[in-house]
Amino acid sequence: MKKIRTAIVGPGKVAHLHAQGLKTSSSSEFVAVCGRTLSKAQAFSSQYGVKAYDDLEQMIVEERVEALLVCTPHPYHRDSVVRAARLGVHCLIEKPLASTLEDCDAMLAAAKENQVTLGVISQRRFYEPIQRMRKAICDGKIGLPALGHIILLGWRDEAYYNSDPWRGRWDTEGGGVLVNQAPHQLDLFQWLMGDIEQVYALTRNLNHPYIEVEDTAVAVVQFKGGGIGNIILSNSQKPGIYGKIHIHGQNGASVGAQTEGGAMFIAGQSSVLEPPVNDIWTVPGEESLLEQWKKEDSEFFNTIDAAAHYIGLQIEDFLQALIDGRPPLVTGEEGRKTVELFTAIYRSNRDNLPIQFPLKPENGNDMDGRLIR
Repeated sequence: MKKIRTAIVGPGKVAHLHAQGLKTSSSSEFVAVCGRTLSKAQAFSSQYGVKAYDDLEQMIVEERVEALLVCTPHPYHRDSVVRAARLGVHCLIEKPLASTLEDCDAMLAAAKENQVTLGVISQRRFYEPIQRMRKAICDGKIGLPALGHIILLGWRDEAYYNSDPWRGRWDTEGGGVLVNQAPHQLDLFQWLMGDIEQVYALTRNLNHPYIEVEDTAVAVVQFKGGGIGNIILSNSQKPGIYGKIHIHGQNGASVGAQTEGGAMFIAGQSSVLEPPVNDIWTVPGEESLLEQWKKEDSEFFNTIDAAAHYIGLQIEDFLQALIDGRPPLVTGEEGRKTVELFTAIYRSNRDNLPIQFPLKPENGNDMDGRLIR
């Protein structure tokens, strides 16, 4: 069986989940890790039996890297991806694809020019409850998606923001709950509801005076297919975490899932405590399946490390896509849609106006809508 020579850049907390996926994937030969500080890269590499570097291009050339897992903070994705693409290396990027549309477009252009594949980590698409929702929608079981909503409520305390120097700052994190905690939910929303036509939104920092970025966002979304929806996101509510996505169809049927539950998840520090489960299902003739699915999914959840398992599924999909010559489930273009959505939310809050899609990068000094003029 063909294997892809793989490596990681950015040996931080979340990179351990990717390293586990690369070590266990039948399509991966995990060979190296690169970090800005060699000693940190060496400490990471010693856990996985790979070689450490502090020079990305040297690592790629010497280790003949074919696919790179990009786990650096969001504002630094562009540099690693563009440099890797120029050397013919495919990139799977930790969410979000980037902090800005300008960075997204630079990476997509580099990938196209050098004929390499980009993917973005969105492992919740692989959750069994989400897969059921997607199939029901694609099979027409709820008619056209007419009304959708996502909600993500949680809490991040001062210790969390102090845990890494880049957290909570515009220049090094690129945003708050929209950019760091919510990309998974934003990705699922547009994947299930379809392409967006316009967004009207507000963002606030409700109770985190020690950070620069927003901790809360609310938006109303109009979709090109005629559906409407709303988004409620916040890091300002405690305790625990509460996340749901519900899609209601034109024929009156509804499908939905709780994607997050229990305590807040922090990569490398905590685990996913509650299983993702379908929590509403009114497709005609299938209503009785809801309790059976909850039971099956909960029992399966208790047999796995959920964070590592679903990231592992996406890593395997990406590498197998390279081998098969097909697009991965979550392409770079799909990742740009999430960045486009949170950028529209920032711009709408700034301008107090609905924002029409598609969006292009802005050339201004307010970080593409993040800083109010």
